[in-house]
Amino acid sequence: MLFSGLGFELVYVIIALLVALTIHEASHALVATWLGDPTPKKMGRLSLNPFAHLDPLGALMILLIGLGWGKPVRIDAEKLKPGPKLGMALVAAAGPLSNLLLAAVFVIPLRLKWFPLYGNIRIPLGFLPFGYPAIYVGMGPLLQAIVTLSLALAIFNLIPLNPLDGSRLWEIILPTKWYYQIARFELIGLVVVLGLILSDRFLGTNILNSLLGPPVDFLFRKLMGF
Repeated sequence: MLFSGLGFELVYVIIALLVALTIHEASHALVATWLGDPTPKKMGRLSLNPFAHLDPLGALMILLIGLGWGKPVRIDAEKLKPGPKLGMALVAAAGPLSNLLLAAVFVIPLRLKWFPLYGNIRIPLGFLPFGYPAIYVGMGPLLQAIVTLSLALAIFNLIPLNPLDGSRLWEIILPTKWYYQIARFELIGLVVVLGLILSDRFLGTNILNSLLGPPVDFLFRKLMGF
């Protein structure tokens, strides 16, 4: 059965984002727990239930623009066994790594041609390299959406801006005094990130497309063996 338009495409996006965000946030919680902080477990974040990780505003943004975020995992950095800086870097790295692993697992049925691949499906995020064809209802498009969005989420979170995971990775090399000072300005980084998303989506600035489109396309092709 054949459907066209953005409606069914958005269904794939929402499901894919729920899967990718759940794995991403649960991985943060899991690594923090492994490193000695019981906070995520106490707050119910050590879970694969998507509702445990949904942020109200992030969920609304998923519905409105096709891109959102999960509820940040609360972590007591002082309880992490390697220390605050290294511990937070390891916790941060868990998110993007889990999304890369998720993409590698879900691409297997596509690579083995168990389901048809639709290489020109557009995921409506404003920065992914796809077109606007009719959408066939089936597992192929859904798997492709999960793989593509998992890759996009991993790369997006590696941008070195607070509160994205990439900021934790480069902050590890900063002196401790600078580390705590920069951590105070996460709200500014959040505004910048939201500004980039919204400007790409509604103003056509194409900034995120330029940053994320090529690596997402490259990794997808490598995973597919193209």
